[in-house]
Amino acid sequence: MLAGLDPEQRSAVTAPAGPVCILAGAGTGKTRAVTSRIAHRALTGDISPRHVLAVTFTARAAAEMRARLTALGVAGVQARTFHAAALRQVRYFAPRLLEGRAMPELLDSKVRVVTLAAAKVGLRADRAAARDLAGEIEWAKSSLVEPGEYVVAAAKALRDTPHEPAKVAEVFAAYEKLKRGNGVIDFEDMLRAAVWGIEEHPDVAEQVRGQYRHFVVDEYQDVNPLQQRLLEAWLGGRDDLTVVGDASQTIYSFTGASSSYLVDFPRRHRGATVVRLVRDYRSTPQVVGLANAVISQARGAEARLRLELVGQRPAGPEPELRIFTDEPAEANAVAARCRALVDGGTPAREIAVLFRTNAQSEAYEKALTEAEVPYVVQGAERFFERPEVRQAMVALRAATRSIPGETPLPTAVVEGLSAVGWAPDAAPAGGAARERWEALAALVQLAEEYAATPEVLPVGEAAAVERPVTLADFNDELARRAAQQHVPTVDGVSLASLHSAKGLEWDAVFLVGLAEGTLPTTYAKTPEQVEEERRLLYVGITRAREWLWLSYAGARSPGGRARRPSRFLPQLDRSGGGAERAGPGAARRTERRRNQVVSCRICGATLLGGADRKLGRCPTCPSDIDEELYERLREWRQRVAGAQKVPAYVVFTDATLTALAERKPGRTEELIAIAGIGPRKLGLYGETVLALVEGAAVDDVCPEKTFEIES
Repeated sequence: MLAGLDPEQRSAVTAPAGPVCILAGAGTGKTRAVTSRIAHRALTGDISPRHVLAVTFTARAAAEMRARLTALGVAGVQARTFHAAALRQVRYFAPRLLEGRAMPELLDSKVRVVTLAAAKVGLRADRAAARDLAGEIEWAKSSLVEPGEYVVAAAKALRDTPHEPAKVAEVFAAYEKLKRGNGVIDFEDMLRAAVWGIEEHPDVAEQVRGQYRHFVVDEYQDVNPLQQRLLEAWLGGRDDLTVVGDASQTIYSFTGASSSYLVDFPRRHRGATVVRLVRDYRSTPQVVGLANAVISQARGAEARLRLELVGQRPAGPEPELRIFTDEPAEANAVAARCRALVDGGTPAREIAVLFRTNAQSEAYEKALTEAEVPYVVQGAERFFERPEVRQAMVALRAATRSIPGETPLPTAVVEGLSAVGWAPDAAPAGGAARERWEALAALVQLAEEYAATPEVLPVGEAAAVERPVTLADFNDELARRAAQQHVPTVDGVSLASLHSAKGLEWDAVFLVGLAEGTLPTTYAKTPEQVEEERRLLYVGITRAREWLWLSYAGARSPGGRARRPSRFLPQLDRSGGGAERAGPGAARRTERRRNQVVSCRICGATLLGGADRKLGRCPTCPSDIDEELYERLREWRQRVAGAQKVPAYVVFTDATLTALAERKPGRTEELIAIAGIGPRKLGLYGETVLALVEGAAVDDVCPEKTFEIES
């Protein structure tokens, strides 16, 4: 049983009875260790397999655990999810607990009842809104929060609620009433019933505790308060408990999961044995090194238990960081590399493209389709199969009858999507509703890209004319893309969100869209939420066995607003092969800028991020911006952009304006020291900007003056 185990795994397997906490890093063989522990104790006569309850979070993990135990010669161990174990017990004891009454029917989904509950309190909820309300109710019930306690609990937890907390509480209360009236229960009710049966019925408690005497909990960092209470009811004050987890893979706190039970395990269980598994058998040392570099910057409670992994595989290729001008270029490059990998012998099923949100998948679906690379969307529907996208396409086809044909395409698409309740700059709260909004926003982005490539029509024999694309053209393009991407695939490249990728692994992994505002998402407001975003990237990195690609695009669409790389990215060579180059001279200038040391003018720390270097301060240091100057600079930029008929960011980006209003340069040398102001812009705008900094009014520096860009 102990043959082939490393020293740390052996310590976990042979630890004495009692509380044991196995801190298992990604790829360190935790399933092998925990099944070997159960088998070792059973085969040495320390425990009986039929007295063991092993709890996991997925049916797949439970099945794998049972299969491994059977292979080790141990049968009879109950390996189940929390819900499956609770359901089995509730059904068994129902005749006794319900005194002959039939057990209530179990709801497969809350959405239908939540929709009815929302209507009862005067709230109209479409499917996405109902899913968000259902998720909020699930969080509350998993956190042991009652309807009357919801408003306070949501405020304490800094919940991003889909509606006013008081309104959510009303829906919650109406949902509970409807459920009882219809004689049905949900999954949280089932867990609560199992707890109630044990806590309030001594005969049930005696029978359950007599049956199960030794407990194992996998992925313990994902336990929520309700599951923890059920575990404590099963234990009944006993301490033969083995938990396995990794605080650095805590990525589900928005559902109610809490790593605090793992973090506090040694304090809650005095004398507990704590074993750390750090030998990584999944990934190459190069991938492991990058994972360590990312998680080493973590802060907060989970960081106290972070593990520094040690790669055990032979050396492999270095992770690549690629920079692209825009997202279509990024997607096309990813698809081309996937094609090359498949042509080189890597099975398509051993390749994954991972992103932060499902709305990002469309660009990669399109690029892989055009590269003739089969793909499978994990954990979500394909982009054009999503209900909101199908509904939007119907609305856009209908809009061709009411929107004038000469309307600019992006404007026409935004107007057409208003029929399904979508509006720009109005992303709703709530995960499902926000994901729906982002999917429709992706259609607007597609329209902007499509409009940038007008059709060229022949005129006679010697001339040609550009015809602006119309909404009807765009609808045809959407139909073409949908038809291409609806081809069924069985075995292909996995497209998955970082959340749905947890627990999986591939030979080659592409981590894409690693830009500020996407990872971390703009909705991560608190330090705790930002740290969870960092852990998402860590989880993504540790999915790769051998080959890892990280990339981001400087803009969403061609010519779009500039974006910053994710703050979580380590300082790799960011001028790598995927970056757009303008010849050897440009490369040398980029290298000089990157090697120039820039320090925070407030705290003195070395600045690494491009936007931070531009501002001359750390993002966490206080801003000393001159608000009045900033507004004058914005007004001046707006006039210049209007005269030149270009977007405002072409003159100066928002970050450059902020840097000017904070640093208030008084001389040309100070002005050109700000990143984004090169010799050309200095010549165009330098004197004017210095005059504005000195206090000049906008009317004084550009009275009816037209600014022209040099050809």
